[in-house]
Amino acid sequence: MPFLSTALQRIKPSATIAVTNRARELKAAGRDVIGLGAGEPDFDTPAHIRDAAKAALDRGETRYTAVDGTPELKRAIVAKFKRENGLSYEPAQISVGTGGKQVLFNALMATLDPGDEVVIPAPYWVSYPDMVHLCGGTPVIVPTSLATGFKMRPADLVRAITPRTKWIIFNSPSNPSGAAYTRDEIKAVTDVLVRHPQVWVMSDDMYEHIVYDDFVFASPAQVEPRLYERTLTVNGVSKAYAMTGWRIGYGGGPKALIAAMATLQSQSTSNPAAVSQAAAVAALNGPQDFLPGWVKAFKDRRDLVVSMLNQATGIACPSPQGAFYVYPSCAGTIGKRTPDGKTIASDSDFVTYLLEAEGVAVVQGEAFGLSPHFRISYATSTEELTRACERIQRACAALR
Repeated sequence: MPFLSTALQRIKPSATIAVTNRARELKAAGRDVIGLGAGEPDFDTPAHIRDAAKAALDRGETRYTAVDGTPELKRAIVAKFKRENGLSYEPAQISVGTGGKQVLFNALMATLDPGDEVVIPAPYWVSYPDMVHLCGGTPVIVPTSLATGFKMRPADLVRAITPRTKWIIFNSPSNPSGAAYTRDEIKAVTDVLVRHPQVWVMSDDMYEHIVYDDFVFASPAQVEPRLYERTLTVNGVSKAYAMTGWRIGYGGGPKALIAAMATLQSQSTSNPAAVSQAAAVAALNGPQDFLPGWVKAFKDRRDLVVSMLNQATGIACPSPQGAFYVYPSCAGTIGKRTPDGKTIASDSDFVTYLLEAEGVAVVQGEAFGLSPHFRISYATSTEELTRACERIQRACAALR
């Protein structure tokens, strides 16, 4: 349409949201569809957090707050970073946004000029490149592979950095692959970045608490203190506390960057919802004893899905170290024909086939920048996952 901006033409709708919406539409039309597209825990927000929100409402906390977070929430975030990550921040170094996505977007919008480059390892969360495009920057994609555990090698990073590089987006554990970098692997990456002082680090730690098999989480500024002054460490309450709909994300970084992000937020959304901020204080300051049980449930689901997918003809599924996704290869299905004679030429064809033939909604690897793969979220019941994997096995067995 002629009145739409050129900036909008540089981006496309979120593929994960599109898959989730399509699954809902089919269900509403009476179709038996299992939706495995949404990255959303199926647990309820813990009771003490909900109770804190109710108490805040009863106290009348329904008005505007400070643009980028209440003093109480900023103090809770400062304490969390110190307690769990060994990172020391002042409240003036903390930004609270309407979800982690807004914090990432604000930082990019506040810093990118046309021609600036942002290094993004693939597979990546679908929103990273589009946010860079919308902010006028240029994404520089660094492909990884199943053979490297979907982790970027230092030599690959060296080749990607140019004098125009302004940021690297570092996401561990990863959405979509679940790959998680060890402390030594992070150190190898930060050793490269120390030699390039123009490059800032955007560390997306959203899945910090969802790790398996005795994996120990670490964050770049924690591993390499020399990067502290040019790192934005981003997190939120959505995944660890099952608070996706509450929309609270936060970041810690240099004061000048945080102030610029606050200026931007003051002219866009203003403050996150007051009641959500009160709930987030309770999440960060309150009991964490429910987390091990949740992680154990996710691990059991991971093991189930990995085992069943690896029994499907043409599928190879590694076992991730964190988050609640698997990112299997469907390379073994490429070139085969469906029962109605269609050729599977791409991972998009494969996921379309799964939806049409068996009513299983997953997201194509193309959306995450690395094909031929697909992403499954196993943040749903064991029963649903078992039925979905049986359907995938059946669909793969029917290919010729």
